[in-house]
Amino acid sequence: MAKKITIDPITRIEGHLKLEVEIEGGKVVKAYSAGEMFRGWEKILVGRNPVDAQHIAMRICGVCPAIHAHASTLCLDMAFGIHPPKNGRLIRNLLLGANTIQSHILHFYHLAALDYVDITAIAKYAGNDVELNKIKAWVLNALDQQNAGEPVAVGPFLPRYEGDFYIKDTNTNIALIAHYIQALTMRRKAQEMLTIFGGRMPHELAIAPGGATQDPTVDRIISYKLRLAELIDFIDNVYVPDVMALAGAYPGEAKVGASYGNYLVYGMFDENEDSSVRYLPAGVVKNWKLETFDHKKIAEYVKFSRYSSGSGLYPYDGQTEPEPEKHGAYSWVKAPRYDGLPMEVGPAARMIVAYLSNHPDVKPALDGAFSALGVGLKDLNSTLGRHLARAVELKLLAKKFLTYVEALEPGKPFHTPFQVPKEGRGMGLHDGARGALGHWIVIKDSKIANYQAVVPTTWNASPRDDKNVAGPIEKALEGAPVADPNNPMEPGRVVRSYDPCLACAIHVVEGGKEIAVRRVI
Repeated sequence: MAKKITIDPITRIEGHLKLEVEIEGGKVVKAYSAGEMFRGWEKILVGRNPVDAQHIAMRICGVCPAIHAHASTLCLDMAFGIHPPKNGRLIRNLLLGANTIQSHILHFYHLAALDYVDITAIAKYAGNDVELNKIKAWVLNALDQQNAGEPVAVGPFLPRYEGDFYIKDTNTNIALIAHYIQALTMRRKAQEMLTIFGGRMPHELAIAPGGATQDPTVDRIISYKLRLAELIDFIDNVYVPDVMALAGAYPGEAKVGASYGNYLVYGMFDENEDSSVRYLPAGVVKNWKLETFDHKKIAEYVKFSRYSSGSGLYPYDGQTEPEPEKHGAYSWVKAPRYDGLPMEVGPAARMIVAYLSNHPDVKPALDGAFSALGVGLKDLNSTLGRHLARAVELKLLAKKFLTYVEALEPGKPFHTPFQVPKEGRGMGLHDGARGALGHWIVIKDSKIANYQAVVPTTWNASPRDDKNVAGPIEKALEGAPVADPNNPMEPGRVVRSYDPCLACAIHVVEGGKEIAVRRVI
């Protein structure tokens, strides 16, 4: 008989996640992804002045607000019939770029790496680094408390899963712990880059309809470039080598966590003012075949979501009417589909679409990584592949951001004037750090009549659709090994590889005999 494991919560992600997975023969056989909170941002926006949209929409998330502001502003640009001037476009790219850098660094070092790094190895550290010795003292004290049966204070490292999951080499563990600390400083520098043009973080003030609100002064350009140079050095010489080392130490992770092989990308970083050309291209991959993206093929389904109506609707017509007690529903997350298919979004999707498009930067970079690790393109459809794709992407993007900042023209326009129309509609489709993000707006009587946002984690963590087809994370969990039901690390690794960003709680629910409930940091 299948056994059910409840992991509550899965931490080291943005938001809360509960998994209840059914296992048989030491592997996951079923998983149901369910969001347990209704926030209703779409309802909040209705009736407001359209120019308020990006200020409100960016509050959807405090980790990735820049991309929500960007997508919302693209909606307004389209509805108002305007385009940003060159400086406005570049400043938007730089704001989103800074947020992407900090997000990727955050994900690897502070969210995912502790699935592999043995924090207890710090007990053998014999050096003079002040910060490492502080961590050593903290860990030793916490372990003493744990061994004595005393409550251990919740922290970034303990409590944890116990078992044979971690890197064996002491020096490698200590080096990664040192880089964990260094990454905190690097993230801060990326946040500072965002505030140079955005005024503050998390909720910047610079992305606006028609361009940006800050002019590209010489001092801002220099300040941004100085920090970006430090980050490029860290990415090239610390982050990417660490990901490659981890990939080499865990080759089996290239065979775990595979989803459908379907990928959706809206494109990332505008290369011209009307968004028709982007550095990372839009595209769709169905069963490893590249197709041209068509936004009209997007629809959301709610058979298993706690909404009263709206199944199969395109987002312009989307409905967000809550029905908490809906029979058979298990999630507050809708089930978006493209041409009827579940789609994975994120760095792996972007790298796969770019590779199949023969992107002049992405293809050679990936080929080099594949050669070094003995893997191929299809291995990006895995736990390991998502980490590898994120690292290769960031190495390329960071250098691209340097060209954007150097192309700014002080004294030139950075904003296009506009008037709010009495009626109109617009969509803002753009990839963020975690994947394809779409915002749609309908304006009537110069006010917001309808607003819909389909976020990356809606695609990845969606529940089953009206045809009972599992979402990408649900599919990726199937087949994941669970060596020890009392220490179910492996499903957590699969989920964290997606870098889910949950403004609501996501749960995985299915029937069966419950044999364990784990609360692990």
